[in-house]
Amino acid sequence: MVTVTEKAKARIDEILRDEQYNDSYFVRVAVESGGCSGLSYKLNFDNEEKKGDQFFEDNGVKICLDIKSYLYLAGTELDYTDGLGGKGFEFHNPNASRTCACGESFSV
Repeated sequence: MVTVTEKAKARIDEILRDEQYNDSYFVRVAVESGGCSGLSYKLNFDNEEKKGDQFFEDNGVKICLDIKSYLYLAGTELDYTDGLGGKGFEFHNPNASRTCACGESFSV
């Protein structure tokens, strides 16, 4: 399961509202090969379920993971930062043994 902080929830709600997505949309989080540490995070909005999708809801946010990504992301916290270092979603992944400096990729 992926948990969602209050800041991430607020930003997700803002994006859904600004893009005029309806209630059928959810957050799709995935892991892909690539990045300087080997695996990278991918986050987007979707409204089509795919075979093998795993759905969770935390803090009022519906989250979808494919089964491969679930294995890498179980226990991860999704956060949002808007500080001086930049704006964006952050993944706090307890399964990552190494992350790159930008926080966009990891290895296990």
